[in-house]
Amino acid sequence: MKITDIKTFLVHPGRAKNLCFVKIETDEGVHGWGECYTQADRDLQITAHVDQMKRYLIGRDPMNIKHFLQVMYDDFAGRRGAMDFYCAISGIEQAMWDATGKKLGVPVHKLIGGACRDRIRVYANGWSEGAKTPDALAEKASAVIESGFTALKFDPIPGPWRTYVSKDVERGAVENVRAVREAVGPDVDILVEMHRRLAPMHAVKIAREIERYDPFWFEEPVLAENVDALASTKRDVNIPVVTGEELYTKFEFREIFEKQAADIINPDVCNVGGILELKEIAAMAEPYFVAVSPHNFNSTTIGLAATIQVSTAIPNFLITEYFVNLEEFGEDIAVTPFKVEAGYIKVPDAPGLGIELDEEKLAKYPYQPFAPRSPRQYYEEGP
Repeated sequence: MKITDIKTFLVHPGRAKNLCFVKIETDEGVHGWGECYTQADRDLQITAHVDQMKRYLIGRDPMNIKHFLQVMYDDFAGRRGAMDFYCAISGIEQAMWDATGKKLGVPVHKLIGGACRDRIRVYANGWSEGAKTPDALAEKASAVIESGFTALKFDPIPGPWRTYVSKDVERGAVENVRAVREAVGPDVDILVEMHRRLAPMHAVKIAREIERYDPFWFEEPVLAENVDALASTKRDVNIPVVTGEELYTKFEFREIFEKQAADIINPDVCNVGGILELKEIAAMAEPYFVAVSPHNFNSTTIGLAATIQVSTAIPNFLITEYFVNLEEFGEDIAVTPFKVEAGYIKVPDAPGLGIELDEEKLAKYPYQPFAPRSPRQYYEEGP
């Protein structure tokens, strides 16, 4: 089996961001799907990387996945990785696994160790769009739980992402967590997201104030680039600390484990290097007693499918992410979309990743550039 073509599909689901899908085609008629992580204003760069890598892959066997990863890092990237490179390589790698599973007639998790579980717990994200007050957050949170989820995540900090914030911002964050806890009751898991925006002094202060509301975790309180600061923050709070969505490959996670800087990691299969890299990072985490909860700000189709395959095969899996605001789009473009039942998704037993996309449906959602923020807006909000 040889690769004959690699295609990208950059589509806009109508909200959040453009999404990037990758399709590998082969001389045997077997194809594979993958998904690359994207950010607003950082999506065309990723398809450009895929187009450049494509030149190195035509005519090669898609089943030689580890060799592909090493060659791309050593020879294509010159051992100088970056987000755009790792997003592109992740999507291609997933598509290679999908094609391999289809060729062999087995789901991907059977090829990376087999199943540790038959269903995957998910938490809801993307549900808080437009909620600007504690009451609005409480109302939306209640609706999410009524729809069947048992866990939800949100960022309680009002305003733009800034390292140093006022006391009003700190109080607002605490009030938002309080409102959500009172709305959903004591048995629902609340996952608090900080988006690595804060200086440690603010992160610690907020964490100590919200401890009374029993959060499930405290995600990315500070940037992981300063691992010592992250480890210090972890020691100063009594909520499990999460980091990892901004880290790529096992090399960047090494220091996190060695310095015990996190209780849980949340690498993203669509940017960490792909399925195999996430599996290897999870194995590294095991002896440090670190749980794995994959980040998944991707579609509820291919990115979620790849996440499910890895999560099925690792013993230290905890929970993964599901964006409810992208669900309708996913249901439209997927031939057989995933279904969340009582907060879980059943592990598919179909060959490959276990999901297919409809290319004609993808064509309904053309790429849309985002309007840039003006410098005036930035200065008015403050650095």
